[in-house]
Amino acid sequence: MRTVASTAAEKPRFLQLSDVAEVLNTSSAQVYALVRSGELPAIKIGGRGQWRVEASELEKYIERMYDQTRDFVSTHQFGRSAPDAGDDPTPEDATPGD
Repeated sequence: MRTVASTAAEKPRFLQLSDVAEVLNTSSAQVYALVRSGELPAIKIGGRGQWRVEASELEKYIERMYDQTRDFVSTHQFGRSAPDAGDDPTPEDATPGD
């Protein structure tokens, strides 16, 4: 049997966009853009259509971002090799004093 005290101590299933923004350390506007683009799955509830993000979807999103970052880092190995001939150096590729 569940008690009110144990339920209150558990994490909520759904988060407000402001809660998601706090977890990601970004703005609510940025989270709204992620939701509207479909990058971060969410639902609209109630008559005023308030957005909610399921905690498990937020965790999946974070894992996808880690995967994408690993892929990016493995293909853009900063400081490990010079850019290919003919490539324009990007700020990440440029050396100080260029």
